[in-house]
Amino acid sequence: MPSARRWTLVATIIGSSLAFVDTTVVNVALPALQADLHATITDVQWVIEAYALFLGALILVGGSMGDQFGRKRVFLAGVVLFTTASVLCGLAGSAHALIAGRALQGIGAAFLVPGSLAIISATFDEAERGRAIGTWSGFSAMTSAVGPIVGGWLIEHVSWRAVFFLNVPLAAAVVVLSWRFMTESRDPSRTGQIDWSGAALAALGLGGLVFALLEWPRLGGSGLMQAALAAGAGSLVLLVFVERRAPSPMLPLHLFRSRTFALTNLLTLLLYAAVGITLFIVPMNLIQVQHYSATAAGAAFLPFPVIMFALSRWSGGLVGRTGSRLPLTMGPIIAAIGLGLYARPAAGASFWTTFFPAVVVLGFGMAVTVAPLTTTVMSAVEREHAGVASGVNNAVARVAGLLAIAVFGVLLVQTFDARVRPRLERLHFTSPAWTAIDRELPKMAGADVEAVPAIEQSKRRAARQAIDEAFVSAFRLVMMSAAVLALAAAIAGSLVR
Repeated sequence: MPSARRWTLVATIIGSSLAFVDTTVVNVALPALQADLHATITDVQWVIEAYALFLGALILVGGSMGDQFGRKRVFLAGVVLFTTASVLCGLAGSAHALIAGRALQGIGAAFLVPGSLAIISATFDEAERGRAIGTWSGFSAMTSAVGPIVGGWLIEHVSWRAVFFLNVPLAAAVVVLSWRFMTESRDPSRTGQIDWSGAALAALGLGGLVFALLEWPRLGGSGLMQAALAAGAGSLVLLVFVERRAPSPMLPLHLFRSRTFALTNLLTLLLYAAVGITLFIVPMNLIQVQHYSATAAGAAFLPFPVIMFALSRWSGGLVGRTGSRLPLTMGPIIAAIGLGLYARPAAGASFWTTFFPAVVVLGFGMAVTVAPLTTTVMSAVEREHAGVASGVNNAVARVAGLLAIAVFGVLLVQTFDARVRPRLERLHFTSPAWTAIDRELPKMAGADVEAVPAIEQSKRRAARQAIDEAFVSAFRLVMMSAAVLALAAAIAGSLVR
């Protein structure tokens, strides 16, 4: 492999790893930044959702911009914006500043992520392309596995801010390698206008729904909530009409005329929603209730990418041996069992008998599903639309996680509140103590009971136990709901022809 192409591959691997790793590492960092910034559970949700919202809404436009204006140019713009936003996140002095930085990261990632594979496809000829993409996939899996552990160590021994500052030297390497070795490429068939109206409607629609769902526990059914829901739902309905008439639509709706394409994307939405809420909520349980270190919490997910990587070659051949229906039915069913196993652990549970079996079964279920799902999506449409089909499926997977955290966040908060208040009321706190505890409860399992003044130690311990047990109860309900989503995904898979 010539030197320029080899270094181009290295640049795309590091660049895409920035976005992949940040998604998983930040979940492990949430308890630490919540404590440092005195953030509520809603603030913590926004830290994840701000990134996912702009990435999900703009990723299809990012791919179109690269095809039309130059993949190298758009890729590097994404790297620079992502890195600048990472620095702002690392310097954030408040939850709101961090949320703003995460939103900018999402925009940068939307330009960065689609360009990686497109650049590889344009750089390597057909004889070497498969090996290059395999290398990219393998290293992406390795960074996804190692990232949470390294991030956890940095959180534990340096600061949660180091997770964001780590992006700076990596991004500098990407810029230098890309500038020196990467050649520019475009898609000459892309001559139409970028579908900015579709992107704006997608961002407004998803943003309105997410805002209403995340802020519902705090603001209730206020006029602002009703306006946000109406704006979100109206924008998504309008998006359908706009995309039908757009000359170069961001979301080609004609692809969904294929029954297989529609069903596989429904499966993706349901299954990745279940996985998305799991990756968000499990680190909180491990760190805030089970008292794992950040490093240990990051390592707790290690079996997931390892199993995915180890079985990727085997699962890639399943469609050829059995057809699509069997793996797309059995994979989500196995994943649902793994999600259900997460509902077992109580406070103080052993990792090896509770969380470990859950992550292993979930990883196996996803390994059975992912490669056949990708193959089926790509083969469900004409060959010339395969790239667009892959992009749509990728966007659906990201939007799934966005919506899951918003929807299940309401269930989590409401269940926690319903469980914890009766238990705390039985402890008969004084009025000042109850007021102080009430200020901490929006942090849920991150509530700092030690900060509550003038209560005896026995009541302090009882309050901590009540908060932990209420969180575990809400956690179990969310995980069982996620398992139901995975079973619904299996039904969609069983209908694939």
